[in-house]
Formats: sequence, structure tokens, C-alpha cells
Amino acid sequence: MTTLSSGFARARRWLRDHPLAFDATLAFCTLVAMICSSFTDPGDGHGPPAFGARTPELFSVLLMTLTAAALVLRRRRPMQVLAVTAALAAVEYVLMDPPAPVVMSTVIALYTVASRTDRPTTWRVGLLTMGGLTAAAMVFGSTPWYSQENFGVFAWTGLASAAGDAVRSRRAFVDAIRERAERAERTREEEARRRVAEERLRIARDLHDVVAHHIALVNVQAGVAAHVMDKRPDQAKEALAHVRDASRSALNELRVTVGLLRQQGDPEAPTEPAPGLAVLGELVATFRNAGLPVEVACADRDRLPAAVDLAAYRVIQEALTNVRKHAGAGARAEVSVVRVGATAEVTVLDNGRGSAGRRPGAGPADGPPGDGDGLDSGGHGLDSGGHGLVGMRERVTALGGALTAGPRYGGGFRVHAILPVEARTGEPERPGTAGGTGLRR
Repeated sequence: MTTLSSGFARARRWLRDHPLAFDATLAFCTLVAMICSSFTDPGDGHGPPAFGARTPELFSVLLMTLTAAALVLRRRRPMQVLAVTAALAAVEYVLMDPPAPVVMSTVIALYTVASRTDRPTTWRVGLLTMGGLTAAAMVFGSTPWYSQENFGVFAWTGLASAAGDAVRSRRAFVDAIRERAERAERTREEEARRRVAEERLRIARDLHDVVAHHIALVNVQAGVAAHVMDKRPDQAKEALAHVRDASRSALNELRVTVGLLRQQGDPEAPTEPAPGLAVLGELVATFRNAGLPVEVACADRDRLPAAVDLAAYRVIQEALTNVRKHAGAGARAEVSVVRVGATAEVTVLDNGRGSAGRRPGAGPADGPPGDGDGLDSGGHGLDSGGHGLVGMRERVTALGGALTAGPRYGGGFRVHAILPVEARTGEPERPGTAGGTGLRR
């Protein structure tokens, strides 16, 4: 049984790959069926049909052969094949009595047309073929017009039209499902690539925040240690201790980030909470230890959503890092976090003069900012080659907020971020929400 089924499967695949051979086989089988049926006398309806009771005329055999041969081209010329087979079937009904079953070829041709055209065409062509052949059989046949043979012509041609239309609809349905599946696959691939790109940008921002902050502190404390090493060794030891603490913190955060990247599968939830305004005092203490006086005014720090809390912390961290690197000696910074209705406003101010010649009265830098690693005329990293202020702006705009950064009138620098508190609190948080990169214009 297995061998027989596998043989049928191979034959089916071969015929599907060779449609002309399949049509030729179908035409031959149809010719054999028509010739065998032409030897059968249906009788008067009171007994079974008698095989061999009649012999087809030579003209009928010629018509059956021509219609069967036309079926070989049914896929390439469906309408022409239907016209030829219907015309020859009508000729058989008009000239021969009793007629041979030439209409069998017309039924197959009509099925082919219905399965390969649209529904309106199927209705028009099908009704024309059904009506024409049925009328020819009723008018020119020797049997009464209401005989079952005449209505059989109508039934078989109508069945061919309905079957062909059903096959066409099924084929279109399967093609639509396949097209949707392929489109969904392409969409999944595009979504996966987009998520990978967003995750890479989020990781890049996090690494920049960690490295820029801690390395800036290490650089400052190392300079202090080198300056006072000979005259005030106690102060040098204290500065080196701060260097050790800052470098240890940087290494720990880098280790956690790299460890998450190297894990297989879904990473486990971190055991420590993400940094936020709750640890703002520790962040400010590191800058004060580095010699930057910072005043803080923070209200409702524990009431912000996690994504907004992290974004506010990162904005303050990057802004203070820029102040420490570029504001110059004797600079002071002010940090404020205020809840205003449905938004939280984060402001970082300094009174530094900068190291590259600050220009008092310059307008705010609302254009594309740079990072905290390069210097422009404002001295706060507004060049086009960095990522610090770009990262801040991306964090804020990803949450639907706005950020402005630029020199203050009369000297100093100002970073101001407006973060919506209630706009997205009803949405489920996804990993990397705070670090998303979708910029809303």
C-alpha cells in the first residue's frame, strides 16, 4: 500500500510539473469516455442502458476526436477551446440523431474557463454555453424537449461553471493566505531588525553615560592627585581613593552591561534597581568630591514612573558631567526637578565661563546637538561629532518630552528637559523603554 501511494504521489508531481502532458492525458481519457458512451443506448427509461446497442457514425467519431484534441490547449487558449468544443457539440446536436456525447469536451472546457477567469465572465460565458447547447438539444433532438438527456446537458454545463468558480475562489483564498504569511514574515524580519537597532542605540547611550561620567571624574581626581602629590600627600590619597571608587563603579556597570549582552536566551532580571532620582544624592556626592559645588532642589522624586525616573537621572548625570568637564574653574551647578501638572521639569544650570570662549547672550542650541566630549563656542559639547546631548535628547523625546540646551544670558549654560509623567504610564513597560530611540517630531 505504501509503494502504491508513493507511486501515485510521484505520478501526480510529474503531471503537475508537466501540464501539457497532463492535458494530453485528460484529452485521451475524455475521448475514450465519449466513444464508450456513444456505444451505449440509454433506452426508454424503464431499463438499464444497453452497451453495444448502437454504433456511432464516422462523423460523430471525427467530432469527438477534434473536441478531445482541442482540450490539449485548454490552459493556453481557454476561451478559444471552449468556443470550438461548444460549436462542434452544437453541430452534433443539429446533424446527428441520436447525438454522440461530444458535449463532454465542452463541459471540461467550460470548467477551465471558469477556473481561470473572474466571476462575471464565468456567469456570462456559462449562461451562454448552457442556454445554447440546451436549446440545440431540445430543438433538434428526436426526443421530447423535456427529456432527461436535454436537461442533463443543462445540469452538466452548469455544474462545470460552478465547480470552476469554486476552484478559482479556493485558489485565490490560498494565494491570499500565502501572501499574508510572506508579508507577515517580512514584517517580522523588519521588526526584528528595528528592535536590534533600537537595542544597539540604547546600549550605546547607557555605555556612554557610564563611561563619560566615571572617566571624567577619574580624570579630574587623577589631575588633583598629581598636582598635590608632593606638597599634600593626604589630599592626594583622598583623590586617589575617589579615583578607585569611580573606576570600580564604572567597571561594575560595564561588567553588568557586557554580561547581559553575552547571555544566551532571555537574561535574568537584574538584582539591583536601575539608577534613578532615589540615588541622586550619591551622584551629586561624586561631583562634589570632584570639586564641583552642586545645589539640588528635587520634589516628588519617588512618584515618577520608572522610565521617566531613569531618563531624568541620566539627563542630570550627563549635564553635570559636561559642567565638570567644560564649565571651567570655579563653576557651580544647580539641579532642580519639579512636578508641574502632568509633566516633570528637569533643569541643570551652571555659571561657568567655559574653556573655549563662551559667548554670553547666545541663543539656545535647539538644533542637532553633539555630546559632552567635544567643545564648541559654548564649551558644553555642542559639536556635531559626539553623542552626549544627542543621547539626552533621544531619551527625552522617546518618552514624548522635549529638551533644550544652550548658553544662558549673562554666562553659564542651561539644560532643560520636560518629561510627561502621565502620558505613557498606562502602557506596559518594555525592556529598554527609557532608552528607546523613536523620535517624535
